Amino acid sequence: MCLIAFAWNPGTAQPLLSVANRDEYYARPTAAADWWDDAPTVWAGRDLAAGGTWMGITRHGRFAALTNYREANRYRATAPSRGHLVADFLTGNSSAADYVRTVADNAAQFNGFNLIAGELLGADAALWYVGHRPGNDADTVPAALEAGVYGLSNALLDPPWPKVVKTTVGLTALKAVEPRIPAFLELLSDPTEADDTELPNTGIPLAWERTLSAAFIVSPAYGTRAQTVLQVLDGQVNVLERSFENAGQARALDPAALRQASFQVSNADRR
Repeated sequence: MCLIAFAWNPGTAQPLLSVANRDEYYARPTAAADWWDDAPTVWAGRDLAAGGTWMGITRHGRFAALTNYREANRYRATAPSRGHLVADFLTGNSSAADYVRTVADNAAQFNGFNLIAGELLGADAALWYVGHRPGNDADTVPAALEAGVYGLSNALLDPPWPKVVKTTVGLTALKAVEPRIPAFLELLSDPTEADDTELPNTGIPLAWERTLSAAFIVSPAYGTRAQTVLQVLDGQVNVLERSFENAGQARALDPAALRQASFQVSNADRR
């Protein structure tokens, strides 16, 4: 997952509204979002190369999402898959607070990441964030998020990257007028690249930095593979994933490109 904007309002009728794009190499095998056979309470996509996932939610209101921290000169091909950080929380029993602290204690074994994990409803409702930049282990400190609108891409929480700023501002505006799903998908589908003066320096060539600056990425081998809109309202979860094929060719008119789930969060055994 490479772009997430989310509005977190614990204790209200709508504790979470999230929009996200997952960017990945087209060749990496992926299963579209669905209920997992080996963990029936989990609704998420699946990385078939390593078995983890980038975002998911459970019938009991456990939610987690992940983005990679992009720093080309610190990437280790032998590091374990970061997608298991999401999958292990969704299928586990530990509280979000305990889980992210354990993740932080063991973060050095992974390439850089941003993890959001939490319980969305009930007395234990809390959304936690932990970000890890390799070589800066002292900064890997979990934090419970206060109510607000947040954005993530491939730097730490709320970077001033143009696509993050634009998407969080757009989500804030849309949230105020209670739009339908197509409005959120349009927000996520912006192909505009940032001006070179606004680009971050993450250790990759300028042309590649430019390509990755768009909310919706299209290139010959890599791009936006899925878009997800998730809303929790009055205890009801409504979530939709739209898939894309190579070079951003949307299968939006093909029913197989859309995966949806709608369910009431269970009050029993939320963990």
